[in-house]
Amino acid sequence: MAFTGTDDYIASKELQMAVNAAITLEKPLLIKGEPGTGKTLLAEELARSMDTELIQWHIKSTTKAQQGLYEYDAVSRLRDSQLGDDKVHDIGNYIIRGKLWQAFDADKRPVLLIDEIDKADIEFPNDLLLELDKMEFFVYETQQQVKATQRPVVIITSNNEKELPDAFLRRCFFHYIQFPTPEQMRDIVNVHFPRLKSDLLEQALNAFFELRDVPGLKKKPSTSELIDWLKLLVAEDIPPETLHSKDGKAAIPPLYGALLKNEQDVHLFEKLAFMARR
Repeated sequence: MAFTGTDDYIASKELQMAVNAAITLEKPLLIKGEPGTGKTLLAEELARSMDTELIQWHIKSTTKAQQGLYEYDAVSRLRDSQLGDDKVHDIGNYIIRGKLWQAFDADKRPVLLIDEIDKADIEFPNDLLLELDKMEFFVYETQQQVKATQRPVVIITSNNEKELPDAFLRRCFFHYIQFPTPEQMRDIVNVHFPRLKSDLLEQALNAFFELRDVPGLKKKPSTSELIDWLKLLVAEDIPPETLHSKDGKAAIPPLYGALLKNEQDVHLFEKLAFMARR
């Protein structure tokens, strides 16, 4: 069954093709794009459309590839041996299955999300080459070969914080999520706010894309931040006409804290507002 998006997730034609191509090729789908463009949400909605389990592995700077396979809890075994617990004789009692192992053992083909892989050490992707390619690994403590009963659908996200190794990239199907056009953004907003007044939507979108086009902006607002901003505009009953002023005096939008995330960008807009008043 081909992925075409869901009622809650608007996927472009290019993204739909990328997802279905990765599934057909049985390769991990590497998704890049600006933060807040729905990379993680894609895995959640894909699992929902397939009516299957989503196994999420959120990567941190301290995450090691081995943790995705399994970990041996030697400390617990030592403590149990001191307490005279009989289960110490079976080392398997101290093997903690990682996210990849859980995906390999799933009864139904799951979706495995490896989220923000670029946060980890540079060697992290290379340490998973064999496991993601062959879908198997060896547990040395128990002399056990773990092999996937069926290949999980693997979604890997990256925010481009660091380059990924070529050997890893060769094993993936790659797609970059382009930032939505105003027309696509209108469709996305309608999913979240189906009864939003059209004049408020148009003024909010105009203000949002004008903000993104300002040169020198350190952190451009994303789709998720637009959704948060609209939620606040509706909650505070902000009139549409306050979102855009033809005389240029209202350079900073109301409730801008949902859109601007650092003091440099706020100061930039304050400067633009001052220059517009002169």
